[in-house]
Amino acid sequence: MGRHAPPPAPVAAVHGSLLAWLEPPARHRLLDGAVRRSFAAGEVLQHEGDPTTHVLVLLHGWVRVSKSTADGRVVLLALRGPGDVLGELAAIDGRPRTATVRSIEPVDVAQLSGQQFVACFRSDPEIAVATVRSLSARLRDAESARVELATLDVGERVAGYLHHMAAEHGRDVADGVAIAVPLTQQDIADRLGASRRAVARALMVLRDRGLIRTSRREVLLLRPHVLAALAAGR
Repeated sequence: MGRHAPPPAPVAAVHGSLLAWLEPPARHRLLDGAVRRSFAAGEVLQHEGDPTTHVLVLLHGWVRVSKSTADGRVVLLALRGPGDVLGELAAIDGRPRTATVRSIEPVDVAQLSGQQFVACFRSDPEIAVATVRSLSARLRDAESARVELATLDVGERVAGYLHHMAAEHGRDVADGVAIAVPLTQQDIADRLGASRRAVARALMVLRDRGLIRTSRREVLLLRPHVLAALAAGR
């Protein structure tokens, strides 16, 4: 269960997130009056199908956003990090939650009611535009994922997903580009609609080719340009 938390330190917003599109004064206007809450690793922040309309803005930590299929499988829709907004669609259209959000690690959030969030659109064009930009980025990602699912094999899709994650969340290091996002083989499998065994095999091939290096908490892309070529089927 979430609990109240003290005001957090400044947010290092991830690329493409809602807060990344906002200047500090607009961030303050959005979060002013929000309730700060903390969740432990493995807690559910939002349940698929729930009628609630509150909005969560991630301040620290990462979460998985997933959806269940009719045959009981779980599909990973996205990993969200600091600066991302969760539950904005339910606040906008008043319909039930479309996905389940579960924390990967301890997270801090700012919670606004759906009414508070929508009121920001009417009173603050900067926040409204930033929300549209954030939703647009997610739509583009979803469209790219559908194309990849239809046209690429698992190895190519794994290469493409790692290259995408590096572009969105990577940092340059001495040996290449590090993806410091809590990302498991099962996460990748759920995101790509593939089996964990197929993903493990694809990662092994990429490691054997000297393209990546993996550890428990990080994936290091040693030759990002080669991964990009693999993802394009070249």
